[in-house]
Amino acid sequence: MSEKKDLSLWEGFKAFLMRGNVIDLAVAVVIGAAFTNVVNAVVKGVINPIVGAFGTKDLEGYKSCLKGPCTADEGIEILWGSVLSAVLGFVITAAVVYFLMVLPMAKYLAAQAARKAAREGAQEITEVSELEVLKEIRDALVPQRGGSGSTEA
Repeated sequence: MSEKKDLSLWEGFKAFLMRGNVIDLAVAVVIGAAFTNVVNAVVKGVINPIVGAFGTKDLEGYKSCLKGPCTADEGIEILWGSVLSAVLGFVITAAVVYFLMVLPMAKYLAAQAARKAAREGAQEITEVSELEVLKEIRDALVPQRGGSGSTEA
């Protein structure tokens, strides 16, 4: 009984792994990790210095003190510079994903759907016109037989 249950679990696990979306998700995670490194480098190397032109070059250095002097052993620091850096990283990542991946894919899929609809529309027109021609032929043949045929489709 236990061996049968183990076999069933193994078969279920194999079926799970063989689904296409599991592989797609694994690829997405790997690509996402590599893409994160690129975005972090852009934020640190380009965005932070531009924003830091108004103060320090590193956004991580922006902080405020809630209580007491901001020293290593005294005061309570709010590190809002690191939060701003993370938010900029997120916005840049979202913009790149949207403008370089989502938007072109949406346009491509819309063009595909339009082409498919145009093909189906052309086929329907062809089928309707062929049907009309066949009806006309039938209607022309009925009087030649002596008018005994039905003209209903």
